[in-house]
Amino acid sequence: MSLSKKSGALLTALLLCACVDAPPTTPQVSELQQSSLGLTGEAAPRAPREWWRAFQDPQVDRLAGLVIANNPSLAGALARLRAAQAELAVNRAEDRPQVTFDGNEQRVLFSKDYIIPPPYGGSYRWYGSLTANLSWNLDFWGRQAALIGRARDSAEAAALDAEAAHLALSGAFAQVYINLLLNYQYGDIADATVAEREEILKISQGRFNAGLENGSAVEQAKSLLSIAKADQLRFAAAREMDLHAIAALAGQGADAYATITRPKPNLDVALSLPQKLPADLLSRRPDILAAKARVRAAMKGREAAHADFFPDINLAALVGFQAIGLSNLVGGNAFTMGVGPAVHLPLFDAGKLRAQYARATAELDLAVTEYNGAVLAAIKQTADAMTQVKSLEAQRVQQQDAVTSAEKAFRIAEDRYRSGLQTQLPMLTAEATLLQARQALAGVVAQGAQQRITLMLTVGGGFEPATQTAELRKSVP
Repeated sequence: MSLSKKSGALLTALLLCACVDAPPTTPQVSELQQSSLGLTGEAAPRAPREWWRAFQDPQVDRLAGLVIANNPSLAGALARLRAAQAELAVNRAEDRPQVTFDGNEQRVLFSKDYIIPPPYGGSYRWYGSLTANLSWNLDFWGRQAALIGRARDSAEAAALDAEAAHLALSGAFAQVYINLLLNYQYGDIADATVAEREEILKISQGRFNAGLENGSAVEQAKSLLSIAKADQLRFAAAREMDLHAIAALAGQGADAYATITRPKPNLDVALSLPQKLPADLLSRRPDILAAKARVRAAMKGREAAHADFFPDINLAALVGFQAIGLSNLVGGNAFTMGVGPAVHLPLFDAGKLRAQYARATAELDLAVTEYNGAVLAAIKQTADAMTQVKSLEAQRVQQQDAVTSAEKAFRIAEDRYRSGLQTQLPMLTAEATLLQARQALAGVVAQGAQQRITLMLTVGGGFEPATQTAELRKSVP
């Protein structure tokens, strides 16, 4: 057998048997299956992407646009998307031939006892080279393809994270905006209570002056009036804090506070809401789809770690000039070229590759665990929101009845106190009940609107997977 054939046989044998054995590491966690999650309702209703326009409040439209355009959290999500896209481009580039140009010229003292004979050996000479070098990872075992797939899935997950941030921010803004309206309404109730308690103090003072009431009734009326005025201040401060929160969400500073006026949304607007847990819940939410993409990315990472156990075969080539003596560098005799395979064999690595493979498997288990957690959280959030929406709708009816009855009771008690038919206590009790009923009704109406928004967002909001996911994938190069 010739030397070249023996070398080829030896190379083949090394490729087949000289690799580190892959360990039998297997994933420990399985994905939850939709069939076991009780998602049996009809598909979730579709909401428009700019769903907040349904509230018919121009200020909502203006501020929501600022939130989407300027919020640092969303800007951060988009920055992470760009980083993931760049990582994908890096991995794709590494799968293609790489060409470099290298040049150097050095003053060298050549050894007398090495491969270069006299007169060059033992003397100082200029030694230089100008070469174009080609290297190409042939990826026999699919390692680079797996890395590209992992980077692609990671970029898709980052794009979906940006969509999830878009939904979360629009929802957070709407919640604070409604809370601002609620604090305005609480302020209105406090203003009305101050007026009522000023009238109560006036009546009590008149009865005291006429000798029909003792001094404690007057002091009681003064105390209640001061409490109502303190409520006015408390709700005014709460409104200011809501303004601060809205401006921060919109990426604005203190100069934006004065530009936000009293909200005027139609809280009774009909949003597209499911009646049962929708069957397509897991395929509608961008955060669930992002978690799923990360599972795929972890699978690809595990495949790449497994491929590390096999020989890495590259194609290398060079063409250029090498010479001793500066004047000889670009002459025809200095021309050089070469081409051939480069093989990297993992023979002994003290367990490094096994540890990397075990880590990749654990990362896959972690990705699956996070996906399962996101699925269960999504179901709970949706179920909780549905329960809250139904409960608050029923509570609103009861609270409206409570306000109507409390107003009648207070007017009757006030008239009887004014005419001297009863003491101050029944009137104050009725007034306290009316205040509580008014505040509870305002709170129930606002919470009902907030929970309808929450429910709409928990089933995907304005995210349309069929079209927007396709656009996201197009954005991933």
